[in-house]
Amino acid sequence: MIDSKEWNIKVLPYNSAWAEEFKRIKSELLAHIKDMVLTIEHVGSTSVAGLHAKPIIDIDIVIENDMFLIVKQKLKEIGYKHVGDLGIKGREAFSYKNKIHLMEHHLYVCDENSNELKRHLTFRDYLRKHAHEREKYARIKIEMAKKFPHDIDQYLLGKQSVILDIYKKCGLIN
Repeated sequence: MIDSKEWNIKVLPYNSAWAEEFKRIKSELLAHIKDMVLTIEHVGSTSVAGLHAKPIIDIDIVIENDMFLIVKQKLKEIGYKHVGDLGIKGREAFSYKNKIHLMEHHLYVCDENSNELKRHLTFRDYLRKHAHEREKYARIKIEMAKKFPHDIDQYLLGKQSVILDIYKKCGLIN
């Protein structure tokens, strides 16, 4: 559970600058790990044009399984700290400090065959193609941010039924 005193949840209308901010972060990462990764993906709500989002860029660095220790070390060298999988198998999280030149972001490293990577990409791509579902998801995000502006756990729980419905529609669950 996350300490709710740390959160001030704001869901904002889509901002096209988010795509540019992702490119800036990606460029900085690639300068150090280009030859060690398969791709770097912009995932999460900021990656879906037209979707309201918390202004935090979610990034998945996609690797071959045997590259994790090397990538982990390279990320450490540029100021990222490995913080484990945070309870989600197939996704290794990294925190950082002193990157004020970059937009706030969540950085994850995922094996190319990870179920979590598949979930991120499938959900993102489905929302990009289905405006009605994107709007439905935006509405619940806005509603939950207003209802629980300082409680990330309740905010996430409040979105869960809509997310699960979309997962069914895009084939992630039965």
